Amino acid sequence: MKFKSVVLFILLAMLWSCKPDIENFSPSKGTADFTKYIAIGNSTTAGYADGALYRQGQIYSYPNMLAEQFKKVGGGEFTQPLMLDELGFGGKRILGYVTDCAGNTSLSPILVNGTPNPQNFASIADQGPYNNMGVPGAKSFHLLAQGYGQMNPYFGRFASSASTSIIADALAQQATFFTLWIGNNDVLTYAMAGGESDSITNPVAYGQYMGLILQQLTANGAKGAIANIPDITSLPFFNTIPAYGLALTSQAQVDQLNAAYAPYNAGADQLGVPHISFSLGANPFVIQDNTPPYNLLGGLRQIKQGELLTLYLPQDSLKCAYWGSAKPIPSQYVLDLAEIEAISVAIASYNQTITTLASQFNLALVDLSNKMKGAKTGLVYDGLRFTTTFVTGGLFSLDGVHFNPQGNAIVANYFIDAINQQYQAKISKINITKYPGIVFP
Repeated sequence: MKFKSVVLFILLAMLWSCKPDIENFSPSKGTADFTKYIAIGNSTTAGYADGALYRQGQIYSYPNMLAEQFKKVGGGEFTQPLMLDELGFGGKRILGYVTDCAGNTSLSPILVNGTPNPQNFASIADQGPYNNMGVPGAKSFHLLAQGYGQMNPYFGRFASSASTSIIADALAQQATFFTLWIGNNDVLTYAMAGGESDSITNPVAYGQYMGLILQQLTANGAKGAIANIPDITSLPFFNTIPAYGLALTSQAQVDQLNAAYAPYNAGADQLGVPHISFSLGANPFVIQDNTPPYNLLGGLRQIKQGELLTLYLPQDSLKCAYWGSAKPIPSQYVLDLAEIEAISVAIASYNQTITTLASQFNLALVDLSNKMKGAKTGLVYDGLRFTTTFVTGGLFSLDGVHFNPQGNAIVANYFIDAINQQYQAKISKINITKYPGIVFP
């Protein structure tokens, strides 16, 4: 009996000694001051999602999530230029059933029926100023542009005057803390157009714009966090339609296409370029390419490994109008290798600028470029797995570019990590499971 008592005592002592020493988490602002927080950026900062800027998306914006956490360490109220309804600006998408040109029905993003409240387009400047200064469509230099509200209706609806700039309205608020995430659109609009319209912002000019912006934002002693630019070509928008997506199921199809391209291949032999050829199974799509030497062959070729098709590419044209086989896919739906390289070089330069400026102005650097690298193969966060797969990946909304609420929560937590480290703060993280992902019918 004594032996059993001794053993029990030893076991209890061992259990007690192994009990973790859990400290009560006590939020702290560290060396930062969150009394007046403003967020500056583009559509992602604004809360744009599912192809539109609508009220619920704005409520789920990552700056609004951050502001809720900042309130626990002295942060003030955070106002946003909210839409009046769930349609807002743009063409909002939800998941629904669609019947294609071949008569097949499947689950797909569809436009929401309805007419937005016309007051969504009216000025709400008299209700401002607004802490969320995210403006869909904004590039780095747009932040400095006077009268930008006359060119961009998203800013125009809450700009303090017709002649003001985004940065001027931000500075007027005398913020004590700011977040800045700008530069995605400096390459994204070019990429989404397949490199056929718009242009990539010159990296040297980007550095000058960013330096001027940060010089002004920090002039009153404000502290902040700046995020860099992830690889935009890993977005679902560029990775949902496979380049080798032409499925040929009969030898008759193969023979017919090979015969049709025999004259092309004769010319290809003379110019020393690859044939257009087909076989049973998955084949590379035929695309438009008017650069030399393909301009001498009718301006077409087969897509190469590593080249990308955009989500704007109409699916019925692939299925029923013979795009990608008998007819080339127009180049505005294609990112070729040269265009992808130009995007990659620009982003790398932007990010080097951001790193340098973060150090120069003693800001928290949110390394979203590195954080988001794993998302393409699988990012595990709070025990949940996220990928860049369209619809089912869990990170992105139904436009394939902007985050869904859970994705925004993850981004907000990356900001919190960087802010805590830079300013010795203890801001509590967000429970991402509190927020919804894609809603299925």
